[in-house]
Amino acid sequence: MNRILRIALILICLTSLNNLSAYGKTSKKAPKQDVIILDVTKNEGFPDAPDEKSSQSLMGKIKNYDAKDVEKDTVNDNVDVEFSIFDNLIDKDKSSEHPFKIEEESLFGRIYKKKLERTSIPSYLLQDELTFKYKRGPIDKVQFYGAFQGNFNGLFAGSDYDTTYDLNIFEAGVVGDLKDKNTDFKLQFNFKPVEGQNFFQGFITDAYIMNTAIPHHKLIVGNSRNQVGVDGGASSYTLPFAARSQIARNFGNTRALGVRLVGNYSLADYSLALNSSDRYFHEFFAGPEFTGWLNFKPLGKTDGKYGHLVIGTGLNAGYREENYTVGGAYVGYSYKKFAANAEYSIADGYNGRSFSSNKAQGFYTTVSYRLTKKLHVLARYDQFDPNRDISGDLRREYTAGFNYFIKGQALRLILNYVFCDNENTEDSHRIILGTQILL
Repeated sequence: MNRILRIALILICLTSLNNLSAYGKTSKKAPKQDVIILDVTKNEGFPDAPDEKSSQSLMGKIKNYDAKDVEKDTVNDNVDVEFSIFDNLIDKDKSSEHPFKIEEESLFGRIYKKKLERTSIPSYLLQDELTFKYKRGPIDKVQFYGAFQGNFNGLFAGSDYDTTYDLNIFEAGVVGDLKDKNTDFKLQFNFKPVEGQNFFQGFITDAYIMNTAIPHHKLIVGNSRNQVGVDGGASSYTLPFAARSQIARNFGNTRALGVRLVGNYSLADYSLALNSSDRYFHEFFAGPEFTGWLNFKPLGKTDGKYGHLVIGTGLNAGYREENYTVGGAYVGYSYKKFAANAEYSIADGYNGRSFSSNKAQGFYTTVSYRLTKKLHVLARYDQFDPNRDISGDLRREYTAGFNYFIKGQALRLILNYVFCDNENTEDSHRIILGTQILL
């Protein structure tokens, strides 16, 4: 009898050990790894927008990168993208699980493991390390950042061949959020010399205060980017090519001192500004200027089921030396991995990086496709007439290339081939290899 009891006890112990072993194996199963996706829209009008002051990670929402995110990332709707950096200042949820342990790794290791895949907005490699929160004083949080883009150019014109290295972007700045949660500020400096200007005239690019107290709106006071067209008003950090289109290079890509109102809704957004027509702080008030842009988004409430469509139009008019007027129209469509857009502008005098009284016009169209999350191929046809009163002076540019996003826009490689077909000058070929780093 004692022998039978001993055998029974041994069998019970063995069964318990097997159960414990199986339980231990199940508990060690690796959790599903998520990737960091930047979600920077503050306005409630966007279908994927969080509540404006909700508790979020500084790096954005943590979620899987699915087909809908790919579609959102191809939309070229930049009226509000310029101000996306402020949404990085949203309070961090300390209790949320992070996919890597920052405090236990080196700086290089933290950068290496960051999964930044959104490309429609800027992202920054040292965003966490350069963001600081203050317990005292009116400022709640600030983020410092830096930006660099350098392009190696090979130019073929007839029998001539030249190589140059252009410093395209060399900037640093700071954005801040005040404790009232509705007021932000930005100060940005440009360390790249501007041709025809002294260093200090081009040194301060952005210097403004922004208020978001009105739902769906931002009120900007100070020196900020002027929304002259879509490509001309786009952030330098999210441009698909190494160079802007010809209408953007001539009519837009400027800052202006004044007051600007930006509104965002699911079916429309707009930007309205009253500025001084001065550029690069030559004088305080060279004359009045109005800049307005309106986008319609007919598919804004379909959650990307049929893609994303943007139809826009705008006007830039004012006085500087004499009157000038620039009008434009834009259409852009994206569906899953494919995107295409086109923009036309016509000017009776224009006030871009330099003033001109010429009657000019231009047009470009772009197509792009995402081969992978990191590799995008794209092409552009770009035509510009610098003076409609003179025949035989059209300038045509055919551009093809790709972008390789190592860490979103924070670390990107650019390769462009450009064929310039000019009616009144010699044709040329250009190969551009660019590197972009956002810290």
